[in-house]
Amino acid sequence: MAELKITLVKSPIGRLANQRATVKTLGLGKLNSSVVQPDNAAIRGMINTISHLVSVEEVK
Repeated sequence: MAELKITLVKSPIGRLANQRATVKTLGLGKLNSSVVQPDNAAIRGMINTISHLVSVEEVK
């Protein structure tokens, strides 16, 4: 199964509460922090919610 490397590239300050919560739920804290998550529907949905704040790369 593939994995996704998710990097926070824009600040969640001033964004909607659900977007800030999604950033925290994915495990992202500070700007330019990265996490590796499994590629599944739940993670894809979270990425879709905050797509304007993150960059996503596929990792093998």
